[in-house]
Amino acid sequence: MTFLRLDGVCKGYGEGDNRTEVLRDINLDIREGEFVAIVGFSGSGKTTLISAIAGLSKPDRGKVLLKGKEITAPGPDRGVVFQSYSLMPWLTVRGNIALAVDSVFRKESRTERAARTQHYVDMVGLSHAAERRPAELSGGMRQRVAVARALAMNPEILLLDEPLSALDALTRAKLQDEIERIWSQDKRTVVLITNDVDEAILLADRIIPLNPGPGATFGPEFRVELPRPRDRRAMNDDIRFKKLRAGVTEYLMKVASTRASSQGEALTLPNVTAITQAPPAAYRDAAASPHESRYVEFGAVSKVYPTPKGPLTVVDRFDLKMKKGEFVSLIGHSGCGKSTVLSMVAGLTDISAGGIVLDNKEVVAAGPERAVVFQAPSLFPWLTARENVALGVDRVYPTASYAEKGDIIAYYLARVGLADAMDKRADELSNGMKQRVGIARAFALSPKLLLLDEPFGMLDSLTRWELQEVLMEVWARTQVTAICVTHDIDEAILLADRVVMMTNGPSARIGNIMQVDIPRPRTRTALLQHPDYYAYREELLSFLEEYEGGARPRNGDAENKAA
Repeated sequence: MTFLRLDGVCKGYGEGDNRTEVLRDINLDIREGEFVAIVGFSGSGKTTLISAIAGLSKPDRGKVLLKGKEITAPGPDRGVVFQSYSLMPWLTVRGNIALAVDSVFRKESRTERAARTQHYVDMVGLSHAAERRPAELSGGMRQRVAVARALAMNPEILLLDEPLSALDALTRAKLQDEIERIWSQDKRTVVLITNDVDEAILLADRIIPLNPGPGATFGPEFRVELPRPRDRRAMNDDIRFKKLRAGVTEYLMKVASTRASSQGEALTLPNVTAITQAPPAAYRDAAASPHESRYVEFGAVSKVYPTPKGPLTVVDRFDLKMKKGEFVSLIGHSGCGKSTVLSMVAGLTDISAGGIVLDNKEVVAAGPERAVVFQAPSLFPWLTARENVALGVDRVYPTASYAEKGDIIAYYLARVGLADAMDKRADELSNGMKQRVGIARAFALSPKLLLLDEPFGMLDSLTRWELQEVLMEVWARTQVTAICVTHDIDEAILLADRVVMMTNGPSARIGNIMQVDIPRPRTRTALLQHPDYYAYREELLSFLEEYEGGARPRNGDAENKAA
């Protein structure tokens, strides 16, 4: 029996020539107690869809029916959890949840309402933090409050609009398990909007892609026929999981390829040399330079911060040697010191002990020979994409002509798919487009070392896939030595020659190093088909699980499992 039905739903915004149709002829039937995941790219209309089901917006055409009755307004029978947690900052955890209970269950006694509130506080594991206010909670705890508040309304259907996308990988995994546990207890009907294929497979009965708009439509559905409860480690070895994951991913990549830009293929780089690449006389004169095999060298690098309770060692004797042109991924749980290591090699943070050498020169301060791409794109909002890239190019190519500099800027912006957006201001660009500008700017500097600090961490998974492909394509042309900090194991494997795994802090150090022997060029689709891919994935999953509680390396240092 159909519990929720979307019948020919269409929705657009604007008038006349400025009108954009977001959803077109959306049809969907969901059974009572079913868990459905809808996956799609940013801007594909997922939030518009969830708003229509929640009654927050009315379709232009078509109907949304719950148990046969048309939805025309919000109601307590639909609990909604958005990506950003809209909590009352002056209320405690208990107070925020009680707000929902008191509004829906007015006829119950104060004692009954208090018991109901406490039930949901306990359900999401926040009894220890019940009297804390939102400012005193982590992002994951705040989202637990939002989930508890939605559940406390005792809704007939739970609508989850990318509720975990802003959280780190470990917190996200814990809340996924929490959602699975709650759903299995109450068997509520759930519609989950997500951009994470693994999350969809872990939680859902069906996965339905929403093809990007304008005029977004549903793609073919994928049934998840894996037994519950589902365990990440166990699924990694399940042939059904691998087949389903490959099918969903390949479909989404195919959709992405149809909208990918092929612009800029005719552009070429001018033959000019950046000041960062001018080799010293000693380098030119040496018949056999040691720089190639020890191009970047971390020697017992440590970082210690003073605290009221005494010195705190964040990174402890980080040792690593990198070849010229090597790509290394640095992975570990939040707070393990990954970004601190990157910040020290960038020259943005002082080194407490040890040293870092780049191309036979010690790193003592920031410099243009090290280009950094941060998680949040650091662009000047009033400048165009072209002008933001030009800021670095002007400094790095002081002897190049104006035309040559312009060609360098145009080349790299075209390479990242922004040939038609070069003259748009940064504040007119989406987050994904801004990050493309950051990548173009970094490569345009012709750096000796490219440093990527969770460069795609703020983007949805599908946009992240696109930009990973962009990054690999541009990197293949430059072969620049690179270090990428990430918490995404698939990203780590896809990009790297070696994956360096860090133990939890404080006193974090290298726990293991994994060589990735998968031929280049790599694509995500080819990666899924490689016979060693899931073995690499298992090794990283095992490491992260082992060190989740702050464990130390079992066999001492692993720093010398290197080049």
